[in-house]
Amino acid sequence: MRGTPYPTLGELLRRAHATVAARPGALRLRAVGTSRAGRPLWLLSAGHGPRHILTVAGAHANEPVGGVTALFLAERFAREPALLQESGCAWHFLLCLDPDGASLAGRWLTGRLGEGRPGEGRAAEASPTLRGYYRRFYRPAFAAQPEFPPVASDPRPTMPESEALVRLIDELRPVVQFSLHGVEVGGSFLQLTRAVPGAAAAYRRIAADLGIPLEHRPFDGMGWLAESPGVLVLPDSSPTEERDPSGFTSQATWLYAMRHGTVSAVVEAPFWSVAGVSDPRPVAEPRREVAEASEILLGRAKQLEAVVGELGPRSPQTPEEIAHFTAARELMDIGPGVVDTWNSAELATTVGNAVSLGVAARRIPLRAAAMMRQALGGAPALDTLVEVWARELASTFDARWVPVADQTELQTRTMLALARALV
Repeated sequence: MRGTPYPTLGELLRRAHATVAARPGALRLRAVGTSRAGRPLWLLSAGHGPRHILTVAGAHANEPVGGVTALFLAERFAREPALLQESGCAWHFLLCLDPDGASLAGRWLTGRLGEGRPGEGRAAEASPTLRGYYRRFYRPAFAAQPEFPPVASDPRPTMPESEALVRLIDELRPVVQFSLHGVEVGGSFLQLTRAVPGAAAAYRRIAADLGIPLEHRPFDGMGWLAESPGVLVLPDSSPTEERDPSGFTSQATWLYAMRHGTVSAVVEAPFWSVAGVSDPRPVAEPRREVAEASEILLGRAKQLEAVVGELGPRSPQTPEEIAHFTAARELMDIGPGVVDTWNSAELATTVGNAVSLGVAARRIPLRAAAMMRQALGGAPALDTLVEVWARELASTFDARWVPVADQTELQTRTMLALARALV
């Protein structure tokens, strides 16, 4: 599977079942819950040690790399059992936390996007384009992302996927929990709920070996401490709740695991890398950079609103269209809240952070336009908007496709390095 385009969810699960059937003594597979639509949540396990390591993949529908990484590492453990035995741990891989979302996003996950040239990675593969990626884009609304269940005071019910993951955490009480993610455009970064000696140096070395840039100061976790470029650590005083720009407040499942002494590590791998995000040079006028990014974000949201208004009254009809519409509408409305957050923090102090901010300012409305296009039946005006914005994002930041082999290598080596440090 390495060196090939991303598999669909069905292809990933068929490969997992076939691998277990071929190595019944080395790997085992069981369902640990079901999704809202009744799809099984599959846990692939290797080893029988008294301690446990948990890897969660597929938490976000538009981030398929984690499932590929999980299956690759499990297959490696089956071939090289000594690699796992020396840790005295059993290693468990939740192959896809959100199979319902993945089924909606899966139309682009085959990688057959019809554009691009063979990649120059260690294993040649077709190089997808951002235009092809966003034409089939789907990412659920914040409250429908199972890694972030609502707080107890929220009247909304917890999703069965979230409940299944919490039960699994309570069952395993893992030494370390990995959450594997991907970012469309930018660089890689690592979030740790506790400082791990040697982790930052190992992570920087791995990224450098693969030629993948690190976000100089990721602002995804703006309340987290920047231990070093690309590495964020949760402060001791940090609350266990998180509030996203839509106003939805949740308790992340990787924070929930802390009650068992678990160290959680969120490993982000970029699909298209941008070298500029790692630039450490100071910016002369940070507030000006924030203002420019804010203007782009709010201006494009307004432009998208106008295009949707010109289409006249249209309503999504199918459950798929409604899911796309709900997520798109949320992103169209969060602009002012995002800008307020940007203005309240010390952002864009380096060239790299300013570049990351510029990417985010374009990515949010592009995601919204991509999903609104699908919700409203592929209207030509929205199709044009998605194409123009996707091409502009790629050209403005010289976005380069990262071979899948390198994305999975980054996550695999990072997990093994952290596991060695912790167990």
